[in-house]
Amino acid sequence: MATIESYETAAGRRYMVRYRTPDRRQTKKRGFRTKRDAERFAASVEVSKNRGEWIDPADARATVGELAPAWLEGKRGGLKPSSYRPLEASWRNYVEPRWSTVTVSDIRPTEVQLWVSELSTGKSATTVQRAYGVLAGILDGAVRDRRLLSNPARAIDTLPRKTRKPHVFLSHEQVHAIADASKYPALVLVLAYCGLRWGEAVGLQVRDVDLERRRIKVERNAVELSGRIHEGTPKSHHRRAVPVPRFLATRLVEHVEGKEPADLVFPGPDGRHLRSARVHAANYSWFASALDAAGAPRITPHDLRHTAASFAVSAGANVKAVQRMLGHASAAMTLDTYAELFDKDLDAVGDALDDVVSRAGVPKKCPDGR
Repeated sequence: MATIESYETAAGRRYMVRYRTPDRRQTKKRGFRTKRDAERFAASVEVSKNRGEWIDPADARATVGELAPAWLEGKRGGLKPSSYRPLEASWRNYVEPRWSTVTVSDIRPTEVQLWVSELSTGKSATTVQRAYGVLAGILDGAVRDRRLLSNPARAIDTLPRKTRKPHVFLSHEQVHAIADASKYPALVLVLAYCGLRWGEAVGLQVRDVDLERRRIKVERNAVELSGRIHEGTPKSHHRRAVPVPRFLATRLVEHVEGKEPADLVFPGPDGRHLRSARVHAANYSWFASALDAAGAPRITPHDLRHTAASFAVSAGANVKAVQRMLGHASAAMTLDTYAELFDKDLDAVGDALDDVVSRAGVPKKCPDGR
């Protein structure tokens, strides 16, 4: 049981509580102005120990800045460089300036909500959600390490919602016009008809292209970060085989002729991985030039995945086939992303139900009761 002792200070009598932690270490807390305050604290210690909710005050005095390095290092080991880098930048730019010196036990939900609201006035929903996720993740770790009983960041009411940019679906004529005006026509066609991500396409090796079976094996991803290429597995680590239209397989036969199996299918001018094709005015690229020459909308190479999905659906592919082609984690994700492409399926359901009712002889208009 806890014991209470009084002692004298220059400011008057104060009280100290001596108690044992759950692991039987003796510790104390000083500075209570009244004996009743000391008794309340002692009672709360015993209750929290009995409930398994006791938190060592020394552990609760850790700051967010002290806990962040271990959390970030843990994320580094489990994420691809392209996923880890935004987290690290978010910590450095938004979380660290506000929270690094704050003791985790002093953080309140209202303070986190105010911070989120202030960020939301000048930053995108994606930026705010990522910064919030970094702080909440660090505090989740504090809860697991028994520094906090609960995570104050998880108790906030409102986060900004992301607004999805409308998809741009090109026509076959537009895609071929872009390819014809492009420095890399075969690459444009692969992006638009096979649905590969940019990093997957520029990371392709000749041995990944099976032109007899008209398949592309997507087994690696080459992502450019801070001017350096990082090669790894595809997004979500899902390797897949993608169908190649016959007309494109014919183009690719000529494209890979004379190359070794380990050679890149779409190398850059230096023979290494092709760099990202920017479309903004400050980074005008071969792709932006091809778009302008073809009179096409200003899209990014990644946006050609949307066109690939639309071509597949219009050709009769079901959602599961589109999911496999694009490398989505689930068919639900494909439907969430491209729900508008499957409107004809909804029309078909309505027509089928109408047909069933007609064949069953059910009146289409109920009698008026007369």
